[in-house]
Amino acid sequence: MQFNPARLDLAMDRSRKTARALADIADVTVVSLSQIRSGKQVPQEATVGRIALALGFPVEFFYGEDVDTLPEAAVSFRSLSSVTKRERNAAIAAGGIAYLVSDWLHANYRLPAPNLVDDGPERNPAVAARALRAAWGLGEKPIGNFIKLLEAKGIRVFSLAENTKNVDAFSCWRNDEPFIFLNTFKTTERSRFDAAHELGHLVLHKHGGSNQGKQAEAEANAFASSFLMPRADIISEMPRVHSLTQIIRAKGRWGVSAAALTYRLHKIGLLSDWQYRGFNIQLRSDYGSEEPDSMPRETSALWKMVLDDLWEQKRTRADIAKQLDIPHGELENLLFGLTAAKETPPARNAKPALSVV
Repeated sequence: MQFNPARLDLAMDRSRKTARALADIADVTVVSLSQIRSGKQVPQEATVGRIALALGFPVEFFYGEDVDTLPEAAVSFRSLSSVTKRERNAAIAAGGIAYLVSDWLHANYRLPAPNLVDDGPERNPAVAARALRAAWGLGEKPIGNFIKLLEAKGIRVFSLAENTKNVDAFSCWRNDEPFIFLNTFKTTERSRFDAAHELGHLVLHKHGGSNQGKQAEAEANAFASSFLMPRADIISEMPRVHSLTQIIRAKGRWGVSAAALTYRLHKIGLLSDWQYRGFNIQLRSDYGSEEPDSMPRETSALWKMVLDDLWEQKRTRADIAKQLDIPHGELENLLFGLTAAKETPPARNAKPALSVV
């Protein structure tokens, strides 16, 4: 295989290194690096070795085939206004590496087929949330391990260890396969809402409609709120709300933050405007940016099964990274928080249909 400039660009984005910074570290001129990136110059092996060392990627990575990239128009970022270009490119590059891992999964295991409803052109968030719950046989019951549920329904879930609050989560379609990427820098409650928000984008904005902008974000938020906290169940469990303490005690039932439950209660008319403002003020005063009574981190059932199977074969995650010629740390980033954390009680009928090919 020849040197692949596209893979160099991906590695640079992932490591957040500018051309000048890479040129200085790898001891190449900016002009030469530009020629290499444009495909006009084939680098010598020694040069590739220095570039690989500077970027933290195996030399072999740069000689692979083109990696499918996530088109920016197809990727939704919740905090689009606060995401810097470098952060955005790094996250999108992580998605490209996730595609390689997903292809490895498909080659070695039989995964659940995607099972999402098509909301059509009207894109009513509440209606779409109820339709998907019905299609998945959830009824009005609360959802246990949300990541496990998504995986069981054919959605490929990966984590992002971006160590920044600017990249909440994002989602996209690759052909007819849905992907969700979650930033594990968040609390479990926030991560669950992020996942439901991105699920909303996948359902509401697959055809035609943009998944970016204020309207799309509002629609995805409304979907997530309705999907995680069904109106009938909320009214049944909390017909009257008297205190913030009551909300904090109840939020665990739906696995959401106190702020999200407070908003939902107000939205469906169980809190007055005065109560809503008062509870939000009290939340900020008593807890600041912390989440009261936060849940344990959720984990991935699919990856646990894969890693257990690899263990029986006397193989590890490092073997996957070596086979794909990607840094071990990048694979860890995509699985961080999904494989090593304590698992919460799973939702019923949510076991992934995973088998070895």
